[in-house]
Formats: sequence, structure tokens, C-alpha cells
Amino acid sequence: MNHPLTGEPLRQLIEAMPKTEVHLHLDGSLSIDTALELARTRGVEAPRDRAGMAAALIAPMPCADQAELLRAFDLPIALLQDADALERVTAELVDAKAADGVRYLEIRWGPLLHVAGGLALTDGIAAVCAGAREAAARTGVIVRLICTALRSHAPEDNVVLAETAARFQDQGLTGWDLAGPEAAFPDPSLHGEAFSAAQAGGLRITLHAGEWGGAAQVRRALTLEPERIAHGPGAIDDPKLCAELTKRCVTLDLCPTSNWQAGIVPTLAAHPLAQLHRAGVPVTLSTDDTTVSDLTLSDEYQRAIEVLGLSLRELWAIDRHGLRVAFATESELAPLRAEFERWAAAVPELAGSG
Repeated sequence: MNHPLTGEPLRQLIEAMPKTEVHLHLDGSLSIDTALELARTRGVEAPRDRAGMAAALIAPMPCADQAELLRAFDLPIALLQDADALERVTAELVDAKAADGVRYLEIRWGPLLHVAGGLALTDGIAAVCAGAREAAARTGVIVRLICTALRSHAPEDNVVLAETAARFQDQGLTGWDLAGPEAAFPDPSLHGEAFSAAQAGGLRITLHAGEWGGAAQVRRALTLEPERIAHGPGAIDDPKLCAELTKRCVTLDLCPTSNWQAGIVPTLAAHPLAQLHRAGVPVTLSTDDTTVSDLTLSDEYQRAIEVLGLSLRELWAIDRHGLRVAFATESELAPLRAEFERWAAAVPELAGSG
């Protein structure tokens, strides 16, 4: 009789597993050592020792409220106000993900957050693209980028952002996103013109929804016809919505640890990842913010089995689904699909998983 893998054997298998991560924020994933150097060289007021910097960048688990979580992003944004810093941290993030076995990666960031120091919008976007491209060539990871607009920004500014971002598709920027406080700005259709501009420019569409606003906000997001929704765990409370997500093949890019940290679920074990997957809702699994949540994707995968109750086969199916909904071309993804299949064929616990 085959017994489920646990403990160190499970950890080793997960670390070796080729992984996909499609919901990852650049400003939430800045390494502590790089932050220390950037603070020193840019003259930004910040802790000067590693323990202090870690306390500034890693949010409590869980946070007392949304404001406490969002404060963890203030310092990274202040540190990332020039092209060299943006290029460097992007490349370093790809390197870190490659070391954790991530083979397909999507990084999202809000370019308008990085122009406060006078950096031109196009120069900032080009810097992130350059960092991703350089690290992808070195590591073999396929990297695509998602431009994130903010709900709190003026709709006309987001239209300009969408039109600008679309010009960087040949440099790996292939997606468009909307994020920000849902309670204060609940209606994403206020930015409908920006979404139209992004789609007209060839960008593929996702947006944050249902992170704090529950199923109602996920429904609102569907009016913009996204391929994917970032977060959306509250959809589990609305069976009709779950059925609609399944029918329309709209994927929820879930981040259980981040949702627990943000107070969206009372405990990690209460996160509905497993229930959504078993209900047929398409889902992926990501960290959201590697540094803010202080975890790797391997950590997240291991928790999905040991805390959330997924089987190894269920986890593998979710991992592979990331390739199905990736914002990359089929010709780019075909070699990765073959690589994933070869790996699974050599794992007895996944024999016949397809």
C-alpha cells in the first residue's frame, strides 16, 4: 500500500517539482540584503541592520488590519525609484525563484508607483523588462511581466499607462492588472477605458478582486472579462459564482498565506483553495509577496498539502494549470509542458497523472 509523502521526503519532492508562479508582486519581494544596500546608496531613511530591515519588510502574521499589511510596501517603493534599482531587483527575484524550482514566472508591478523621483515611465518599464530578460537568459526561466494599475489613480492616467505598457510586449510585458483598496474604490469599471486600451494593445487581462470584498467584488470583476482574477477566495460563498467561473474558464490566482496574513481568512487552514479546486473552479497557487509574507513557493506548496489538505496529485494539477493560463505563447510554453511531463513520469506518486 502506498502511503502519502510527509515531512522531509515531501519537502524534497516539492523543491524538485517544476513550478509555475503567476501572482507575484515585485515591490513585495525585495530581498533584505538588497534593501539594506539600496537604502544606504540612495540615502533613504531605513533600518541599517538586517534585523531591523527584516522587521520593516516582513509584515506580521497575521496583520491587525489592511493598513498594517500595506505599510510593508512603503519602504520598498521608496527604494525603487530609479532604473538601476528596478532592473536589479527584478533580476534578483527571477534568480531567487529559479533557485526554488520555478520554471514559469509572472511578475507584476505598478510602474506609476516608481516615478516619484523623476524617473520617466518608459524608462522604469524598460528597466524591469531588462532585468527580467537578463535573468531569464541566465536561468532558463520563462518570465513574463504584468503591468498593474491602481484603483486609486485617475482613470485617465491609467489609460496612458495601458497604452504605454502595450508598447513593451516584445520585451516580455504581456499582461494588464488592476489592484488597490476595494473598499474605497469598489467599482473597477471606472477604469474600463484603460482595460479597453490594454486589450486593444494586445495585453492579456487580469485584475485583483475579492481580496477583501468577497464574492460580490469577484462578480464585479467579471464585467471586465478577465482571463484570471488575482485572489477571489470569497467566491466559495457563492455557488452560482463558482459555476460561472468554471463555465467561463476564469482562473483564480490564489495566495493562501498572504490571505491569512491579511486577515481575509481566520486561519490558514480555513482558506478555501482545496474546496474551490474540488468544485471545479480553475485555480493557481502563488506567494503574492515573497518577502512581505516571508515564504518561498515551495513553502506555499508544502502548506497546501500539510495544512490545506490537498493531495499531491491535486497540487500537481494546480501547478500544471499555471501553464494553461500563462500570459505567454503556446510555442514558448510547449517545451515547458514537455519538461513538466517528463518530471512527473519519474515520480511514482504521480504515475498516470497526465
